[in-house]
Amino acid sequence: MKAKVVAPTGKDAGEIELPVVFDTPYRPEIIHKVYVNLLSHSYQKQGRYPAAGEMVSAESRNTGLGIARLARARGEGFPRAGQAAEVAGVRHGRVAHPPESWKKIYKKINHKERRLGLCSAIAATASKELVQRRGHKISDKLNLPIVVSNDIELIAKTKDLKNALVNLGLGDDITRASATRKAQSGTARRRGRQARSGTSALIVVGDDSKLVALSQSILGVDVKRAKEVSVIDLAPGSKPIRLTIFSQNAIEQLKNFQAPIHNVMELINK
Repeated sequence: MKAKVVAPTGKDAGEIELPVVFDTPYRPEIIHKVYVNLLSHSYQKQGRYPAAGEMVSAESRNTGLGIARLARARGEGFPRAGQAAEVAGVRHGRVAHPPESWKKIYKKINHKERRLGLCSAIAATASKELVQRRGHKISDKLNLPIVVSNDIELIAKTKDLKNALVNLGLGDDITRASATRKAQSGTARRRGRQARSGTSALIVVGDDSKLVALSQSILGVDVKRAKEVSVIDLAPGSKPIRLTIFSQNAIEQLKNFQAPIHNVMELINK
């Protein structure tokens, strides 16, 4: 299968042979499973102080007083005196089943299954129906997958990158992602997540590209090297599939997926 190569100016720059990874069947259930498992690897472990809620002088008053036999804070003449303490389910008490820092909270996934999910996600970027169904705004004249000449990897300024995306016919999608920016309040804002925005295009480039430094310089636009691209990038929110732009160098690197793909296709055929 061949694809047209487009220059950053929007003009045709020839054709390129697509690697066999683009022949992988679309498997949304595997993409979802791989996404969920890989996302769990970024979770931060958390625990609680083992003695939290128990560092108090409290004892039960036993029966005969018409009150529950809970441990109660000792003393008198202050608000805390006589209050239930040191047990779960009371004010300032301990946590019944606190999270433990030693617990393994990440999920494992088979190597071939993870590779199949990644290959399926890459192949799905060539489906215009899936890309439009996710919410991306692209013109009907645009052919997928979008392959751009290596000149895009030399871009070093945000304004030049934005002009290149507009020339490729993705101006409406960038506007859509910018319009969905929403300021957050509360805990998220206090922790530095002041706003959130929609997701636009993902640009996959080669190893030595200067364009990686411009990742997130435009709202919703990410730049990844071909060897670092993941299902997390291709299907954010586990919803396939994201509008993706490949450079010629990235397409050449994707040809390294040929050997694993043949093994996966054999498993599918069985």
